[in-house]
Amino acid sequence: MANRPPDNWRAYMAEIARKVEAGTLAPECGSVADLYPESLLRATDTALEVFEDEVRALREPSDEAVFGTVERVVLALNAVDGDGQHGGAGFCTEEREQLCEYIDLTLSEHGVDVAALAARQDIDRSEITDRWRDW
Repeated sequence: MANRPPDNWRAYMAEIARKVEAGTLAPECGSVADLYPESLLRATDTALEVFEDEVRALREPSDEAVFGTVERVVLALNAVDGDGQHGGAGFCTEEREQLCEYIDLTLSEHGVDVAALAARQDIDRSEITDRWRDW
């Protein structure tokens, strides 16, 4: 299974910290922790864990069931992004792209043909979250 986006964000922060400590990056460039406060990371992880559990529970899923699962994770991520609990941090373009890709990959890894699902809805594969997404 692919890394969850918060794992990628934690790895990025660790890499920046190593570079600052090694002196290969100026200390003022090391403030990436502001981008990814622990509260944002934990809340995002929780939303994705619930999504993963729901996807694993799908057995020969209908389009309606899959989209229901996508809707719930997107609404949960909307709440994480907009809840004001993270010191002003939220999902920017790169994070949004990683989250959408993760949703697609998770569905695919569990046997959902995302391209066919999207085609049946007359949308592009990259648009499966758009109906509900605020981030």
